[in-house]
Amino acid sequence: MATAEDTRSQVRAEARYVRTAPRKAQLVAEQIRGRPVPEARTILAFMTRDAARDVERVLSSAVANAEQNHNLDADALYVSVATVGAGPTLKRWRARARGRVARIKKRTCHITIALALPDGEVIAAPKAPAAKPEPAAEEEPKPKRAPRRKATPKAEPTAETEEKPKTTRKRTPKPKAADAEKKAEAKPKTTRKRTTTRKKETEDS
Repeated sequence: MATAEDTRSQVRAEARYVRTAPRKAQLVAEQIRGRPVPEARTILAFMTRDAARDVERVLSSAVANAEQNHNLDADALYVSVATVGAGPTLKRWRARARGRVARIKKRTCHITIALALPDGEVIAAPKAPAAKPEPAAEEEPKPKRAPRRKATPKAEPTAETEEKPKTTRKRTPKPKAADAEKKAEAKPKTTRKRTTTRKKETEDS
């Protein structure tokens, strides 16, 4: 994240723990050191290095600090300081042939950019915002409690309102033997006569 630190002669902005190698970002910072802000922005916009995007964000943060905190014109400023410092290195590894391991170093850096007026003009310190007067605390009247409602007596149950007890019917299981006899009487068994082929042969002869 970019943080701002304002002094009497310059306005600074710094981005810490940027995921870029310090050497790569340093090559970009050298191109804009000592140049006016409009020219530095043009150089960063057309630069093909990936670190140029990170340096451009820090430069935009420094310009915003100068405009908002000191009421300065960005076109009248120039880049007085553009430095890159090394940050902590993240150590990773990658599997290689024959069970070996290759180390990967993911480096980080801290980018600092300071803007100043030409001819060493002094920048006015930012004015502290005026404190707003606190309104006098007025005692608010306590809200009145609503009167409690009296509990209405419950009506005593009468003979008409009393519910009649429910009667449950018990089902009597039918005997299974009686059902079998009824079915037998309803459907008489039919006996089929079987004629053998031998009797037919004797009658024909």
